Amino acid sequence: MNDTELQNAGRRVAVDLPRGARNPVLVEVTRGAVVESRHRGSIAVVDVTGKTALQWGDTQVRVLPRSAIKAIQALPLVESGAADRWSVSPAELALACASHNAEPRHIAAVRGWLERMGLGEGDLECRAHWPRHHQETLHALVRAGQTPGPAHNNCSGKHTGMLATALHLGEPLQGYVSPVHGVQQRILGTLEALCGLDLGDAPRGTDGCSVPTWAIPLNNLALAFARFGAPDDFLPRERAAAATRIRKAVAAYPEMLAGSGRYCTAMMAAAGEAIFVKTGAEGVFCAALPEFGLGIALKCDDGAPRASQMMMTAVLRRIGALDDGLADRLDALVTVPIENCNGNPVGEVRPSNELGF
Repeated sequence: MNDTELQNAGRRVAVDLPRGARNPVLVEVTRGAVVESRHRGSIAVVDVTGKTALQWGDTQVRVLPRSAIKAIQALPLVESGAADRWSVSPAELALACASHNAEPRHIAAVRGWLERMGLGEGDLECRAHWPRHHQETLHALVRAGQTPGPAHNNCSGKHTGMLATALHLGEPLQGYVSPVHGVQQRILGTLEALCGLDLGDAPRGTDGCSVPTWAIPLNNLALAFARFGAPDDFLPRERAAAATRIRKAVAAYPEMLAGSGRYCTAMMAAAGEAIFVKTGAEGVFCAALPEFGLGIALKCDDGAPRASQMMMTAVLRRIGALDDGLADRLDALVTVPIENCNGNPVGEVRPSNELGF
């Protein structure tokens, strides 16, 4: 079995990640009548009690959830009282859960929130990168002869929320990304509680924005999102209220969660509070379905976003969370054509027979 080594607390730890041959083909990419590419993956759909409702592939193998769990990482921001102390608006709370496009509205919100706390972009330890998800924003920066700052990092909203919590609790602002800092330890404890899993000895990596990311089985991630979506019977009162507040904020301001042309924003703009979705890097995707009491966690083995998005769409259809009316409003997500340079359709991204709706 192939192993991938991750750095964990100064020692090398072998982490069992899924082999491509183990999981079923869940997404196909066609060109004409030919299936040109195939994407394997695994999906867990779990209810609030931990019972598996639907499953494809190996859902016990640990994956790094990356940005898919930003809403859970934001829970301490609300629970600690930091969100109230710093008058965090619903739009800013949605931004704390975001992998944003670095559009002007995202940058203005980050900078305004930091300024209100007496901080600046230099306090963000995510550092800078060029906008990755929105070509228009990238081109505007280049035309203006500007370079990106830390606020342009797609995780800057999350990091601003982490700074807000540290500042509120009187903790050091420098080093808040360290696994041993109070900010990250609270997030770890929150993850453990929602996932129903002790992560003290779990393999750990470092996310692109420099915060720790712990390897978690898909089943446990799905459980965490089931409880995040329907928290009242399974979470302490303050945590349940925080989860509801975050979900409502993102539903009210879905453009802050990702931005123009992005799957998460389009899905939540159409579905409102009925569906909470959040993508992560390397083909991870999670969702909460409050009305069904279900959580979804999935991983495309090869990390392709086009496949993880189609996997999410397909499983939402299988569950019944996307009725025909909602699917019609999300036609660009449900039916994904492959076009040539003339804009003519030449194929499609589609669920395989294993997953098809």
